Order: sequence, then structure tokens, then C-alpha cells
Amino acid sequence: MSTLKLPLLLEPHILESYLYEQNLLVVEITRAEQYTCGHIPSSIHISPEQLVSGTPPAPGALPNTPKLKALIQQIGLSPNTHVVAYDDEGGGWAGRFIWTLDMLGHSYSSFLNGGIHAWVGSNLPLELNPNKPEPTDYNLEIAQHGPNVDKTYILQHYQDPTHCIWDARSLAEYQGLKKTDTKSGHIPGAKHYEWTQALDQNNYLKLRPLDNIQAELDALNITKDKTVITHCRTHHRSGLTYFVGKLLGFPKIKAYAGSWSEWGNDMQTPIETTQPPTTKQEAQ
Repeated sequence: MSTLKLPLLLEPHILESYLYEQNLLVVEITRAEQYTCGHIPSSIHISPEQLVSGTPPAPGALPNTPKLKALIQQIGLSPNTHVVAYDDEGGGWAGRFIWTLDMLGHSYSSFLNGGIHAWVGSNLPLELNPNKPEPTDYNLEIAQHGPNVDKTYILQHYQDPTHCIWDARSLAEYQGLKKTDTKSGHIPGAKHYEWTQALDQNNYLKLRPLDNIQAELDALNITKDKTVITHCRTHHRSGLTYFVGKLLGFPKIKAYAGSWSEWGNDMQTPIETTQPPTTKQEAQ
């Protein structure tokens, strides 16, 4: 058990006071050049590519077990480690990393609200020298009943009223107006709430007030009583929406890591498209 008692959503000034605690591991998930330009003191770096398989038709799926184990051991994770994840884009990759830890059964984690933007905006220090963790032999397995579902599960449950599909992509992708794969549109019945809607663009990409987000989700019937399954195209953007569901206390929040890259390239999967309103009156 970790000796640190940190909240799931962590503010920059709180993190600063814990930076050099023994069981704390601060992880930046960005491009390498971003990390070398300045990072949170004591933080280590992993690249987004290390969190995904990269293999079509579901490049957003988890890496295979040997690669995932190697990553976890390489970054120095141990059973008592409390991880703080952050990125430079509002939380997609940070949320994805927390989802990965949840898939491995490691529950000691926090999400830095606003990531590096909020850290810099709070006038907190940066460092340039890279940090190299001491590798461990922590042996974790991907949980069979972790917070992930596959395409077969979606096909079995997308019409189930006890389930809700949360599409975190752009509105144009959801409507079928922007084509990224063989098919465009969305999973029938899926609710659209773009991942960036949860972010405050005027406050360093921190999360907007949770009560407001909750009310917006409730209005879409993305509710706590359902098994909520979030996805985007590669389970990158939906890393944030997974985290938001977790933060709001959704007891059955899950992700579809195959996401639209898998669904939209399978000629057997059902889709829907919607057209945007054509008049101001229809938009109301």
C-alpha cells in the first residue's frame, strides 16, 4: 500500500510540496522534445507510442504483455508507488496512462490538473536534466476484468439500455462529415461529448467545474447507473473522458481501446450518421 494520500485530481501547488517523496513517481507522457525543453523536477518521460500497440486495425490497443511489463519495470514502478501522470495537451495521454495502470491493477495514481501548462502557469520551477529511474522487477498482469471492452462486447451491448457508448471524438467525426477510416459516423446510439468540452481553454486546460460537466453528461444520459464505455479513434482522446468518468465516480466506466479505428474499418459493424442543423431554428 502506498504511504502517500494524494487525491485523484491533483493541483500543481499540491504536487510541488510532494515532489521528492520516496514513493512518488511523476510521469510525463509527451514527445521527447517537449520533455527536454523543460519538465517538472524529478519527473521521468515516456512517449505516447509506448502506451499503444500501434498495430492496425486497432493501433490504440494495449501493447503486448512483454512490452507492457518492460515499460512498467523500466520506469521504476513498485507496489507502493504513487504515480502522478501529466502531459502537454489537456490530459488525453495522462488519462490513458491512468487507464493503463487500472488495467494492470495498480490503483495508486493521480492526474495533474492542467498538466505542464498549469504547472508553468502557476510559476512553478522546471528542470532540463532528464531523470532516469531505477528499474524494478514489479510483475503485473493485464486484468481479465479490467476497464476495457472489445468489439464483440460492443456488438452485444450497444443497444442495451443498461449501457451507454460515450463518443469523445470531434462532432464532425461523430456526424460522419469527417472521414478518418473506411467508414464514417458513429456507433448506433452513441452519445457525443467531445473530450475538449471538459477542459477550460482559459485556465491552462484544467478541467472545468465538475458539477457543470456532470450536468452536461446527465443531460445526454451518460449517467452513473449505466456501464459507460468511452472511445475516440485510438483511445487517446478518450483517455481523458475515461478519467473524467472515473473522477466523477462512475462505478462502471470502461473504454473501448479498439475505438473507431477498429469499428470504422470493419465492414460488418453497424454505424449511424447525423447531419448538422441547417437553420438557426433547428439548432435550438
